[in-house]
Amino acid sequence: MITTTRIETELGIMIAGAVDEGICLLEFSDRRMLNTEYKDLVRYFKTPINEGKNRYFRILREQLKEYFIGSRKEFSVPLVTPGTDFQKAVWKELIKIPYGTTRSYMEQSVALGKPDSIRAVANANGMNRISIIIPCHRVIGSDGHLTGYGGGLKRKRWLLDHEKRYSGQSVDLSLF
Repeated sequence: MITTTRIETELGIMIAGAVDEGICLLEFSDRRMLNTEYKDLVRYFKTPINEGKNRYFRILREQLKEYFIGSRKEFSVPLVTPGTDFQKAVWKELIKIPYGTTRSYMEQSVALGKPDSIRAVANANGMNRISIIIPCHRVIGSDGHLTGYGGGLKRKRWLLDHEKRYSGQSVDLSLF
């Protein structure tokens, strides 16, 4: 079974989902795609979604709390990321973007060895079901401006500002 729980964060309520192997969902409760993500997970795991308990929720809450106070830069909670091979490759590459830095969709495509697949990479970023931990918020437009984020641009800006503040790196945030 897929169990879910609500987690209060500095950016609003998030919904976490987990299976026996790890976390499979971490989304803002007001994300428009949340119902679609639920349907995809039900189809993939062939099991219903119910509110409940899972051993990974305690770890997730603890690590998110550490992230939001600036003491955690990488997550170790186990993740389960069903998707196509291409999506999985994009999400794996997202995790490689260092805390406090950004990368353009073009740079992300090049890092994947698919420089002509910018739109496909952007689409796969948008299909990421595990916000913050798989840091799709670190991907920006080639011109340095913020572009789409499922949690909204205000949250994306907050996350980038937060990471810059705790990474010790300086950046010109006037572009954002």
